[in-house]
Amino acid sequence: MPRSFSLQPLLDLMQERTDEATRRLGQLIAAEQNAKTRLQMLEQYRAEYADRLREASREGLTPLALRNYQDFLARIDQAIEQQTAAVRHTAQETAHGQAAWNAQNKQLKAIDALSHRHDERERQREGKLEQKLQDEFSARKYSLSDPPDND
Repeated sequence: MPRSFSLQPLLDLMQERTDEATRRLGQLIAAEQNAKTRLQMLEQYRAEYADRLREASREGLTPLALRNYQDFLARIDQAIEQQTAAVRHTAQETAHGQAAWNAQNKQLKAIDALSHRHDERERQREGKLEQKLQDEFSARKYSLSDPPDND
């Protein structure tokens, strides 16, 4: 009977931690993509609003309307700055999550390699034991079927 891997509880724990790091990394990547999408939307909206301002300027604007356009563009620019900072922050978080996942995965692979070595040694031990039993069986069979010569 094969002996159990003595580090199996540690292997199970490392697998759970790696799974959790994988889930966390997925969440971080999704948050980063979401932040980038928001930034792109803001930049696109700013470009569209700037186009509206240029078109309205061609048709003629009152000073108050021009001021409203400029104020709104300034608020959009501020939102873009904030979102750019959010994108940088989420990118850093994703990089940290990637590093944590890499470290956790490395630990898992190390314990998993030990487990595979253990399994291989157990297969070899079982094979040797089975071969020994086969040899003993053959030796008994031969000794019972071939009585010694008494000349």
